[in-house]
Formats: sequence, structure tokens, C-alpha cells
Amino acid sequence: MRVTLALTLAALALGYVPAPALADAVDGYDDVAGDAQGYLQCVPYAREVTGIQIYGDAWTWWDQAAGRYARGHTPRVGAVMAFEPYGNMRLGHVAAVSQVIDSRTVLLSHANWSPIDGRRGQIENNVEAVDVSPANDWSEVRVWYAPIDGLGTTAWPVAGFIYPNRVNSPALQIASADAPAITPSRAFLKAFDNFESAPAREQLTATARDRKRRGPVDLLAQVASN
Repeated sequence: MRVTLALTLAALALGYVPAPALADAVDGYDDVAGDAQGYLQCVPYAREVTGIQIYGDAWTWWDQAAGRYARGHTPRVGAVMAFEPYGNMRLGHVAAVSQVIDSRTVLLSHANWSPIDGRRGQIENNVEAVDVSPANDWSEVRVWYAPIDGLGTTAWPVAGFIYPNRVNSPALQIASADAPAITPSRAFLKAFDNFESAPAREQLTATARDRKRRGPVDLLAQVASN
């Protein structure tokens, strides 16, 4: 009886994975089809929708892109937002920019961020990410988190954006420079003066809900048409 109980407890211990905190994506490693349990990982999905041919864990993408793809700190459609490891997100995360709303707001399409219907490895299209960095340099973002139907509470560190332009292509060299930032209105900037306040968070979350869409994304076509 004791042996059976010990084996059962050992099996449970080996199979136990602690549930992540709100917006803690447990993601990042490279797998073409997902892991052994069938989860779709962020890396192959970002590679598929942007055409950026980088392999390996998400946290390695920023450094791997150096000398191969243009990089910067201004969001563009078709770019990959490269998250740094933080908290439970030990392997980092990558997400595709599907729309630029303004200098502080983009829509992302990515995989394995929010658990949906209790399942990891889900695709989310056109969900909001807000730059909350003091310098508006996209070094910290809050991201839509499905379980709370709103923007997550964590300010996630971001290394920058990887653009789908090869740096060794003369015709596309100009794309390696950051595009001019969109000047936000005073009212918009004021909302970020006290972003931590409940009314400010609720207002931004309500706006995110209004913008959220779950339609299919063809970023490759969007980039090609630009």
C-alpha cells in the first residue's frame, strides 16, 4: 500500500506543472508542430505568419536577427515583437504585429499566450498590446489576456522588433531605420501619466475590447502589398 502510494505521489510530482500567474505565458521553445502534448508554440506560428526564418527558443530571436534582419524599436505590420524572459516566461515569447493603432498601441497575432477554454497553445488574432514604457520606446508592454477579458497586469520586457526585411538586400536597406513615431495627443499621453490607476486601466481595457477581433491574419500578404 505504501509503495503504491509513493509511486502515485511521485508520478503526480513529475507530471505537475504549476499554473502560471495572470498573463504569464509558459512558452518560447522551438517546435514545428508543438510539443508532445500538441500545444502550438509561439515560435513556429510567428515564423509562419511573418516569413521571418529564425529558429530556436524565442529569447534567442533578437540576437539571432542581428546581421540577418532589420531590427528596431518602432512597431510595423509584419514585424515580430521579441519579448525577453521574465517571471514564469523563462524562454521568452514572440508575437507578430498585425496592426499599428498609434504610438502606444498595436494589435498582435500570436500563439500560446492566453489559455482559452482551459487549453494552452491557442492562436489569438488582433489582440491589443500597449506600450507602458516611460520613454515610449516599446521596452515594456501590457498584453491582452483572455481569461480576464482585458489587458494583463504585468509589464512585459521587450527587446525590440524584428522586421521581415533582410539586411543584406540593398533594395530594402532603408527599411532598417525606425519609422517616425506618431505624435500622440495630449489627452492620450495624460492617460498614461497614471496608468496604474484603476480608471485608466479600465478605460484602456474597454478600448481593447472594442478593437479585439479574431479573424484570420495574412501578414505576408500585407507586407508584400506595402
